[in-house]
Amino acid sequence: MASFDPNAAAAPDSGIFGLSLSAEEAKVVLIPVPFEATTSYGGGTRNGPRAILEASKQVDLFDLDTGRPYEAGIAMLEEAATVRQWNREAKALAGPLIKVGGAEKGSDAVKPVDTLCEKVNAYVVETAKHWLSRGKRVGAVGGDHGSVYGNIWAHAEKYPGLGLLHVDAHADLRDAYEGFAWSHASIMHNVMERIPNVKKLVQVGIRDFGEAEYEYIRSSKGRIVTFFDSQLARAASQGMVWHEEVDRIVSQLPEQVYVSFDIDGLDPTLCPHTGTPVPGGLGFQQACSLLEGLVRNKKTIVGFDLNEVSPGPDGDEWDGNVGARLLYKIIGWMLMSHQR
Repeated sequence: MASFDPNAAAAPDSGIFGLSLSAEEAKVVLIPVPFEATTSYGGGTRNGPRAILEASKQVDLFDLDTGRPYEAGIAMLEEAATVRQWNREAKALAGPLIKVGGAEKGSDAVKPVDTLCEKVNAYVVETAKHWLSRGKRVGAVGGDHGSVYGNIWAHAEKYPGLGLLHVDAHADLRDAYEGFAWSHASIMHNVMERIPNVKKLVQVGIRDFGEAEYEYIRSSKGRIVTFFDSQLARAASQGMVWHEEVDRIVSQLPEQVYVSFDIDGLDPTLCPHTGTPVPGGLGFQQACSLLEGLVRNKKTIVGFDLNEVSPGPDGDEWDGNVGARLLYKIIGWMLMSHQR
């Protein structure tokens, strides 16, 4: 780092944000997960980590709010070739089922896909636990939302009783959507059912959900608190300022927080190529203010994931550009939360 010039252009062969650190040297380790087998609408999120990596080299590294996050050291691991292969195999198996509306949960048709998803989960769990045990701050970069389950599991094991701040257009509380146990649309249902160490799930920006998901929230006895996008918009129209709304959201969380950020939680003009864009959502600065609110309210961000970034056709880098900048903001506020 002594010879690194943050004001110079990034070298073509440099790593994330133009840095050239190994994971051993860095404080923040990023796990790319190029997997999207159960994507049920638009595709491309398997290439999200690569798009973010390339776009990150255009990010200016001095941040007015968080200072110089790069000084802590940030490294993205190499993509695992096995995950890419599992993705190819699983997509080939899942694609025909998705075209006909899915299959029955637990049926022989979905079992091979579920098995491949479980391999991805195991890889991410093992990788996250390895770096957490070495004192690193670990983030996962998807892939579809289901691909990052293992990172949540590993953090909940290390930090029992943590809260999960989930920014998304979708509630992701469906039980085995289209029959797939590890569907991207089932990630938060799996967290709630399979990871008891997650004390609280607080969702923000949700605007696309089924009635069964709504009833699941209502029957959670407060373990799930959802700030629906329409309700946030209505409160804003009646004079609620975002700063106060953020404090209200953050007050629902325990001291240790994991952030799970689906890029489609943002206004889709910021992520037009994500798999399932939905009108509405947070502006970029609203999202940054939400992260700042965690630190202002003395919460500690212990880990995170960023998922569902999908590069556009013909080399369109906009989604990767926004994703890279959001990633740097998440990292910056996470590091700030540990400086108190």
